[in-house]
Amino acid sequence: MTAYPVTMSVQPEVRGYFDSATNTISYIVKDPATDACAIVDSVMDIDYAAGRITYEHADRLIEEISRENLRLEWIIETHVHADHLSAAPYIQDRLGGKIGIGSKIMAVQEEFGKIFNEGTDFQRDGSQFDRLFEDGDSYMVGEMPCFAIHTPGHTPACMTHVIGDAAFVGDTLFMPDGGSARADFPGGDAGTLYDSIRKVLSLPDEMRLFMCHDYGPNGRDIQWETTVAEEKANNIHVGGGKTREEFIRFRTERDAQLAMPKLIIPSLQVNMRAGEVPTDKDGRPMLKVPVNGL
Repeated sequence: MTAYPVTMSVQPEVRGYFDSATNTISYIVKDPATDACAIVDSVMDIDYAAGRITYEHADRLIEEISRENLRLEWIIETHVHADHLSAAPYIQDRLGGKIGIGSKIMAVQEEFGKIFNEGTDFQRDGSQFDRLFEDGDSYMVGEMPCFAIHTPGHTPACMTHVIGDAAFVGDTLFMPDGGSARADFPGGDAGTLYDSIRKVLSLPDEMRLFMCHDYGPNGRDIQWETTVAEEKANNIHVGGGKTREEFIRFRTERDAQLAMPKLIIPSLQVNMRAGEVPTDKDGRPMLKVPVNGL
């Protein structure tokens, strides 16, 4: 067991919303005792070729929360996503709530601030977010105790958020037949990712785990919920007692074969700003394309 303040007796209501364009699952997490809720890993829609941003996926979450008269307290980002854009500020403007991410966002901002040639106007101190979580930090959603676990490896700022008996793992883990996320982005590390996965799998066997992505391996239906016990036994990358050395070898070889995510260029620029689209000197929304920078 870990030293984290696990509260398995609290069982939040978790609703997943799948975005087929990015294979992302966003969540509404409701306190069963109050009208309070949180959103985890929201999505802003983008037609990259057309340079057009819309909010159908976020509007679905907003409509659900509004219809049930829920009170949104937190908008959680498990990490700076490289494959979809966050809708956090759009949702916050309509429903309120605090936007939270891991404190290592500052390392991500520093790294990609250089890659995207951001000027001094771009603050690299995480101030775009309302809360920067450290490992073990706690917070509340209504009456539900929550805490954050620092789980780097995919990115330096990755956090797993545990709300009662439910843990939202971001890209640290996929479903057992999906394995794990890549570790070759700037600041990523396969050995560190293995250590983070072991940290998650030290939670109680009955802990529910909720994925940020699913790609339906071998044609199966999309899924996003499993348990610690299932991952420990059956995860194809780390389950069944696979060693750190085996994982590093596999992950490194596998990552060398992977193409960059289609939306990595807009995603990083937007998500390191807590979901705000950057603007040019005249205040117009504008994205950059670094050449040979990634």
